[in-house]
Amino acid sequence: MGLRAWIAAGTIAAVTASVAGATEVEHVTDYSIRLAGFPVATASFRSEFDGRRYTISGRMDSSGLADILSSTHGRTSVSGTVSDGKLRANRYSMSYRSGKRARAIDVTFRNGNVASASIRPERRRSPENWVPVRAGDMRSVVDPISGLIIPATKNVCSKTLPIFDGESRMDIRLVDKGTRPFSTKGFDGEVKVCGVRFVPKAGYRKGRRDVEYLRKLTTMEIWFAKADPVDVYAPVFVRIPTSLGPVTVSATRFGG
Repeated sequence: MGLRAWIAAGTIAAVTASVAGATEVEHVTDYSIRLAGFPVATASFRSEFDGRRYTISGRMDSSGLADILSSTHGRTSVSGTVSDGKLRANRYSMSYRSGKRARAIDVTFRNGNVASASIRPERRRSPENWVPVRAGDMRSVVDPISGLIIPATKNVCSKTLPIFDGESRMDIRLVDKGTRPFSTKGFDGEVKVCGVRFVPKAGYRKGRRDVEYLRKLTTMEIWFAKADPVDVYAPVFVRIPTSLGPVTVSATRFGG
């Protein structure tokens, strides 16, 4: 898996933040990212909610062997409003540095549509095999963080999430795989297990190895735990099989 897949895994981990009620709330969550059981990164996210406004900011840093091979540091943030239990972003940003390589992405939203998007520096693209993002691809979409916070009144594992991350447009299709127990600091109970299918739509290079691998993969999973105080479900565990062993993103603290 390439660097972008590692960043995607870290971004997915960010969604374990919960939604707040009518009073000001701060919520900190920590994560462990592993490859074949070996630690490769840690992440920490701080969520701030004040009435109908929310801000989530986080960081991910490589650790263990991954840090020795190529030190990687990422930052992400999203802000917006809470309406009917859903997080609706106004702005999403993500930046990372791995060795000498760095990239920054900024997206603004208006009424669920992308108003503007930028990536610095621009990625080199070959016109003959690049699938461009068109205007229609950026309508009725969600960012990678807010999109995976699901109201408890909804069917968590029977939906398609239309995600735009600032460069690529993809569908994340969730299917119900039952429940199982899960325990971490701040949570001990049943979680909903969703199978995941990755469907690239636009903003990617045809034939790219990691994209094709994820597109064909049928064994990815996301586990959702309920945050009772705010009546939403949020991911606490992600599993992505690779040829080197599974990449796992697990909440080491959820709530509390």
